[in-house]
Amino acid sequence: MLDRIKAFVNSWESGAAGGADAGARAHEEYRIAAAALLVEAAQMDETFDDNERATILNLLTGRFALTAQEGQDLLGAAEEKVAQSSQLFGFTKAIKDAFTGAQRIELLEMLWEVAYSDGELHDYEASLIRRVTGLLHVSDRDSGAARKRALEKLGLKT
Repeated sequence: MLDRIKAFVNSWESGAAGGADAGARAHEEYRIAAAALLVEAAQMDETFDDNERATILNLLTGRFALTAQEGQDLLGAAEEKVAQSSQLFGFTKAIKDAFTGAQRIELLEMLWEVAYSDGELHDYEASLIRRVTGLLHVSDRDSGAARKRALEKLGLKT
């Protein structure tokens, strides 16, 4: 009887640890998905320069409270994911499932910042953000407001 109780407790503890691991994996998955969308936006005009990279690193470290090294690691993982994938749906689904509406709007603002970080908006960047807006179930009005906030942060005219 005692052995059965020990086995039950051990299985429960390992299940709880597995649940914590699953939660940590999901947490990391949505971080990578968000970072991948930022990388995708930076690459839409076929140049991913140091200014765009620095903008993404600042956004990631600020949003997710990361150290500089953790931000670099996340950016590297995101670049790998973007290179391996040709679809936005997986990234946006992870974000839609994990982020609140306000957090999804904040991510769009981050995307706008990356798109404008070189001082101009390329048509492909605008197209990407419009598609992501729909996939994240954010209204055009909220996306437009996020765009205006991003432009103000960057000191650009609307």
